[in-house]
Amino acid sequence: MEGLLESLVSIKEMSDQVIATDFLISAKSGVQNYAVAITETTSPEVRIILRGQLKDAIATHEKIFNYMMKKGYYNAYDMVEQYKADMKTTDTTLNLTRNFT
Repeated sequence: MEGLLESLVSIKEMSDQVIATDFLISAKSGVQNYAVAITETTSPEVRIILRGQLKDAIATHEKIFNYMMKKGYYNAYDMVEQYKADMKTTDTTLNLTRNFT
């Protein structure tokens, strides 16, 4: 029973990290798409609107990035720490599969 409870706690922590990572990737994609759209439009009015959207997308990306850094999910400035975090996620995933089989 103790292994199952530990697994459930790990699942919640891992789920938070997976959701944040997916959100970060989506925000990054949004930034890229707005930048491309700005270069493709010929309308000055649309370009102004897209610049505002781009600014918001960059701000959202920054908030998610800061959240992930604070939680230890993402260590952009320390590759050794990022490797440790990635290995912890890998170990948690492997342990989850062992506890449910």
